[in-house]
Amino acid sequence: MSKTIAFVQVHGQTGILETEIPETPTVAELQDALKALGISVDAETLIFIDEAEDHIPQDRAERVRTLKRGCRLHVSRCRRIKTTVNFMQKTAEREFPPGARVKTVKEWAVRKFEMDPKDAAEHVLQLCGSTERPASDTPLVQLVRGHHCAVCFDLVPEKRVEG
Repeated sequence: MSKTIAFVQVHGQTGILETEIPETPTVAELQDALKALGISVDAETLIFIDEAEDHIPQDRAERVRTLKRGCRLHVSRCRRIKTTVNFMQKTAEREFPPGARVKTVKEWAVRKFEMDPKDAAEHVLQLCGSTERPASDTPLVQLVRGHHCAVCFDLVPEKRVEG
């Protein structure tokens, strides 16, 4: 059976793990590969592929046919992540899948706040109450803490010029 490589990102953990799995594994084979990486898998564990809206089925006998070489598997207990973005005196909220990346949230926020493209290019998302500015390719699943399925950002200028 042919094998492929997938990258694994886990709820609330930084870093990426790599695993080798069959090209069209069963859910059981996929879960076993995650367990071999030291990832806890139980009935509440959900696995998302890339930025997919829905998690893979939980029927262990079912085959997963949507895997591609180099895809990202997001392991989470959250079906959706409630995402809040603050900009000036405005706040917007939306739920995203765990694999959604920071750049996807920023693109949505820019449209929601009707920002000029030039202004938008000069702004970044910063985690609320911190100075941490996650990279644009960071999935939301890595930013949630504990069993909370929520993340908050402030849309702030990338650099503040004083003068």
